[in-house]
Amino acid sequence: MYTLVVVLILIVSVLLGLIVLVQNSKGGGLVSNFGSANQMMGVRQTTDFLEKATWTMAGILVLLCLISSIIIPKNVKSGDAYDTEMRQQIENMMPSAPAMDIPAASPAETPESTPAE
Repeated sequence: MYTLVVVLILIVSVLLGLIVLVQNSKGGGLVSNFGSANQMMGVRQTTDFLEKATWTMAGILVLLCLISSIIIPKNVKSGDAYDTEMRQQIENMMPSAPAMDIPAASPAETPESTPAE
């Protein structure tokens, strides 16, 4: 459910950006590119439509953000707890290495006691 809301937020954000880019800050916007379409859609109707679409998309975006904050998964572990659990699982999966006897070095074998050539 949370993933669906996040995808919807992304789609609405892209649509809102496109609607805002189509608008002209002076009020011409879409109408200035389609001057001959004034008979079908007047200047006022296009501006009204784009303004209503902008407010609608902004409202939907706010609503989806509020919904996502309510339904965000709460069972996600913090980083430290997750790291500790992963380390424990890896240690449990790996076979333990056999104990090896490491002989102690005798004083004659230490690098300090060898004569320089």
